[in-house]
Amino acid sequence: MDTRMPFLLGGTLPVRRLGFGTGGLVGPGYWGPRHEDPERSVALLRRAVERGVTLIDTADNYGPDVAEELVARALHPYPDGLVIATKGGVVRTGPDVWHIAGRPEQLRAMCDASLRRLRTDTIDLYQLHRLDPDVPMADQLGALRELQQAGKIRHIGLDSISAAELARARELAPIASVQNRYNLLDRASEEVLKLCERTGTAFLPWFPLGNGSLTGGGAADGSADPAAATLTAIAATHDATPGQIALAWLLHHSPALLPTPGTGSPAHLDENLAAAHICLTDEEFARLDALAAGSA
Repeated sequence: MDTRMPFLLGGTLPVRRLGFGTGGLVGPGYWGPRHEDPERSVALLRRAVERGVTLIDTADNYGPDVAEELVARALHPYPDGLVIATKGGVVRTGPDVWHIAGRPEQLRAMCDASLRRLRTDTIDLYQLHRLDPDVPMADQLGALRELQQAGKIRHIGLDSISAAELARARELAPIASVQNRYNLLDRASEEVLKLCERTGTAFLPWFPLGNGSLTGGGAADGSADPAAATLTAIAATHDATPGQIALAWLLHHSPALLPTPGTGSPAHLDENLAAAHICLTDEEFARLDALAAGSA
């Protein structure tokens, strides 16, 4: 598989499969900015695009508002071919404190606010950050369909859903993407991924590096970690890092996977993007594929 081949998001927007997520540009608990000097984040976003990234993934509650404002500050007017994805449907009130807000009037207001912060008339991919259990799915997706028909949204995505929910949602609206937690050692959403493959739906895995657990090192108690040992050994043969191998595995595992790892470091950005050029052998892929059984 040529992991550098683009993915056609929503059937209309070609994007490179390794994108950039903006969660790393905000502070702990997704609260406030990460850097005191916003120009550091601005420079990082511009570097990502200069390095060939064509998919930027953000959310209105990162900061809140901070990440979207940084995207606009750094990249507006947006170059041709750059796809901006954002999320709504969650209200953040403090570090790691948030609640779901999926009533149609809330979603409409959130989308309008994102449009203003991103300085655009149309959001390429607007993702419902969580399904609201207190609001019928038809009402939530109906609001997004109205926004789509009004030209404010180009494509609709969903976050943290089951395969059954995705199948039902597809009966109510065209779904271009899914964002679920998924990585080398966490494959609970494999059924969702398979449905995405069958339907041409993009799967943007969040925590693609296990929130840092797949970037190297051993277990928390200092004992040997079989997964870390395997990653380290394979990385050594490619003159790479364990994190690069974990990203390369995602790109090889399924053509529907579009990882968007985030970082606040230029060096780490370059390291992540270089993973797209790693070609795993069949034997290496099989060794990595087998790790999930041992992590269950």
